[in-house]
Amino acid sequence: MANNSRRNFFKGAVALAAMPLVADETKSKKQNSLKIVHITDAHMDVGNPESVEALKMAVRYLNKNYPDLDCVLFGGDNFNNNMKADSDALVYKEIVEKLHCPAYHVRGNKESNPANDKQIDLETFKKLFMSHKELTVSGKDWAVEKNGTLILGLDSCIEHANNGAYTKETLAFAKKMLDLGKPTLILNHHPYTNYWCSDDKKDIHKYVLGNSEETLKALFEYPNLLVTLSGHKHIDNIKMINKVKTITTRGFIRPLDLDEYPMRYIEIAGNDVSEKLIYTIED
Repeated sequence: MANNSRRNFFKGAVALAAMPLVADETKSKKQNSLKIVHITDAHMDVGNPESVEALKMAVRYLNKNYPDLDCVLFGGDNFNNNMKADSDALVYKEIVEKLHCPAYHVRGNKESNPANDKQIDLETFKKLFMSHKELTVSGKDWAVEKNGTLILGLDSCIEHANNGAYTKETLAFAKKMLDLGKPTLILNHHPYTNYWCSDDKKDIHKYVLGNSEETLKALFEYPNLLVTLSGHKHIDNIKMINKVKTITTRGFIRPLDLDEYPMRYIEIAGNDVSEKLIYTIED
């Protein structure tokens, strides 16, 4: 009986000793894994009830079907910013705050080029959407670390214009963050290349980041820059630039079919990036 008790004691001691190892392994996996959804160009408009319901449906869909998301990234032109004062922005904010995980935002040209200059400006956008305590904010840009991956929200907008470019301050901030050496994702609005192969100079000027050549040289040489997420053109594309997976997600405003609005699901595991388009399909 004494031998049996002693055997049980040692079994228990071994089990207790193993528990921290299991917990550490689980924690390590979580630290090197990131699950996000990218939504861009939702163009929610209080004057268009269908656009409001589409965004509500996206929130319901993600809450139900993706309960383990770490965050949702909104890539600009999130709301049309053409209603009186800040009514578009406040309705939009109320909807996305019902997500079960944090939501982070960058501006698009709709937010930076308000109709009649009577809607929200940069400072109001920052107060409404860049006030999370976990964000490191520098000017109109921000950074946040999630599970070992650094997410940079870079504002590519030019005030009162539809075209875009990174300021020298934005590029300096991005380089400072990339110098930390952490696996990094960049979220912005304007795409880096003419991936739809337009020969219309006005079209290219409006949609491609104005200083893309400078940006590619400054940022895309960093080996820890894994992926970028953009929008603006509403046309889906994935392109490798150097070793960076450069993604432009189909505009949310362009449904595949009735009630099937597009978003992109992305997983980052270490330095590996996997992705797929998903759609708001409700039972």
